Amino acid sequence: MATDTVEARRLQRETHHEADVVVVGAGIFGCAIAYALAQQGRSVLLLERWMSEPDRIVGELLQPGGIQALKRLGLGHCVDGIDSITCRGYNVIYQGRPVLIPYPTMDERGGVPHQWSGAGKEGKRETGKGFHHGRFVTRLREACLGHPNITVRETEAVRAVRGEHSDHVLGVETRTTDPATRKKTPDYFFGQLTIVADGYDSKFRKEVTADKPVARSKFFALELRDARLPAPGYGHVIIGDAYPILLYQIGTHETRVLFDVPHNIPEAAPAAGGVKNYLANHAIPALPESVRPSALAALEAEKLRSMPNSWLPPTRQVPRGMVVLGDATNMRHPLTGAGMTVAFNDAALLADLLHPDRTPSLADDGAVQAALRTLYWRRKNYTAILNVLAQALYALFAASDPQLHALRMGCFEYFRRGITDGPCGMLGGIIHRPVVLAYHFFSVAFLGIWMHFLETVTSGPGPLGILKAPLAVIDAVLILAKACVVFLPLIWREGFR
Repeated sequence: MATDTVEARRLQRETHHEADVVVVGAGIFGCAIAYALAQQGRSVLLLERWMSEPDRIVGELLQPGGIQALKRLGLGHCVDGIDSITCRGYNVIYQGRPVLIPYPTMDERGGVPHQWSGAGKEGKRETGKGFHHGRFVTRLREACLGHPNITVRETEAVRAVRGEHSDHVLGVETRTTDPATRKKTPDYFFGQLTIVADGYDSKFRKEVTADKPVARSKFFALELRDARLPAPGYGHVIIGDAYPILLYQIGTHETRVLFDVPHNIPEAAPAAGGVKNYLANHAIPALPESVRPSALAALEAEKLRSMPNSWLPPTRQVPRGMVVLGDATNMRHPLTGAGMTVAFNDAALLADLLHPDRTPSLADDGAVQAALRTLYWRRKNYTAILNVLAQALYALFAASDPQLHALRMGCFEYFRRGITDGPCGMLGGIIHRPVVLAYHFFSVAFLGIWMHFLETVTSGPGPLGILKAPLAVIDAVLILAKACVVFLPLIWREGFR
């Protein structure tokens, strides 16, 4: 694009607040889609309520599939220079017994040769990154600030602006704070298309869906100093003696620990001493011994911070000049650390669908609607896996009923037997085939059923244990039924609706 044209479009954005695209929210998805569209020559206004570095306890682990999407967006450099830590997979610790689950080996075409069974020994392995969320977002914003087709404004979007005689969205009304007087004044920004990515606590969600996020637990966070992790370079998932706990390094000296605390559990009730009591007496003792001293020190020194663990299935949208994306319209339990991976893949796919070669004018509602329809169905190749895995694994790891306990045992044994490339390829956002998820989920279920059957008929006394076979068969039916209850509604909602 000619220099004079770029300059004219910049003046149009700065003077008249007009652009091809208005993006609300300079977070993970907002920065990614703004940068991707600007790379295609679109004129972009990026609006953010607070441009100061965010300080959050989630969005600190980017899976390999997210790294791949970040590179496709031209933003791969944003994980550099922020003291990010390479993550090679997971160390799952079940009742004190660990098993390493590295990210899978890849072939020359980027496929996973052992996605159906086993684990590859040789070949390239993709890696993820752990980092401080705020530092990463700052790098994304710097990329946008330095792009000639993007103008960034610190202002709070409050409502959509519609045409006088139609419900077509023309842009947004905002409140801009005067740095001298600190008073807020109304402002307006206009674009052919408004993309809203204002996060989990979205003001604009109600514009496209009546659904609200469902949260049955919270993650309470501590930041550990110089923690001695059992398997450095791996994320840690601790299961068994407490509700699920996550550990992953976010800097050379810092490790994030996230404790899942379901709502209204008696151990965290005020009468029992609150959440601190649960962490001190139940959760921290379940951590690996080498980590406990730094966790106890952090519990004493830090103020506890929390985030709701929300689930919000995606919604089909009719744009009419505006779309709402990112966490505003689709969330999953953060147990699997998939949120940013979904966001970057969504941004890359949407940018491809809105490319000027495919969609010359963003004012063409029909063309934008067609792009969004394609986005809704094509994204299911990865979101159906990542969203269902997050919800299903949490159901297995956090529940206490006997059927889910059998499934949990089957899951750990599945990993222990070395069947890891498929499961970890899905967790890492590398495998985009929902049928692989169905195969492994029910393989785990049948392994859990078999293990429970053997445990039942060999529990004695002596050879008389075989008399328990009818009971074991009944249990097998109940376990399979529970697996279906957990998996089928999720895969139907995330994969087929």
